[in-house]
Amino acid sequence: MSFTPADEIDPAVRFKWIKEIFKNQPNIKPAIITDDFDDESLPLNERTNIWAIKMREVYSKIDILFSSEFYGEPFAFNLDAEHILFDEPRKFIPVSATLIRTKPFQYWEFIPKEVRPYFVKKICFYGPESTGKSTMAEKMALHYQTTFAPEVARELISSNDITIDDIIEIGTAQTERVKEKTISANKVVFCDTDLITTKIYSQYYLNEVPQILNDLENEICYDLYLLLILM
Repeated sequence: MSFTPADEIDPAVRFKWIKEIFKNQPNIKPAIITDDFDDESLPLNERTNIWAIKMREVYSKIDILFSSEFYGEPFAFNLDAEHILFDEPRKFIPVSATLIRTKPFQYWEFIPKEVRPYFVKKICFYGPESTGKSTMAEKMALHYQTTFAPEVARELISSNDITIDDIIEIGTAQTERVKEKTISANKVVFCDTDLITTKIYSQYYLNEVPQILNDLENEICYDLYLLLILM
C-alpha cells in the first residue's frame, strides 16, 4: 500500500484494514510505502520507472504485477515483471476507491466488512429522561434494518446514589457499546444518549466530571444529534 500526506483517510487506518482483511492468509504479507517520489509532469514511462526504482529499494524482486489501471503495463515493464491486467474497464467490479470514498452507501456491497465501520454514520438521540430516546433509537434501527446502541446507564444504575467510579464505568461501557454496534451496523447506527449526558449527570450529582469522560467522548464522532425535549 502506498500513501501520500494528502490522502483523505489516515494511512495507518487503511493499513490496519489491509492487515485485518488478510490476517488468515499468512502467504500474503502487506507492506506500506510513502509515495513522496512521484512526478506527474513526466511521461508515463519515465514516471513509472521512478516508481520501479523505489520499489526495488524497499521490496524484494517483484515477479508479477496485478492491476486494473492504464499505468500497469509500463510499470510492470520497468519492474521487469509480468503484468496481469484485471477488469480495466471495470465491468465485473464496477467501482473504484474514489467512488467508494465519494458515495460509500451506494457501493456498500463492495466495501469489505472490516472497512465498513469507518463509513457508518452515527446518529445520537439525547436530552432529558423520558423523552423517547430509547424508543426512537430502537424504532429507527428497525426501520433502517440496522443496529442501535441502548443507554447502558439504566443497565448499571438503579438509583441516583452514584459514585465517580460508577460514572467512569458508565462512560466506558457506553463508548464500547457504540463501537460494538457500529461494527455490525448497516450504514447507520442509532445511539440512545452520549457522554454529554453522562457528564451533565456527573456534574449535577457529584459536582465534578472525571477527565476520562472527555477522553472517551473524543473517541466517538457523531454525524447528527437529535435533541428530544418535553413540551
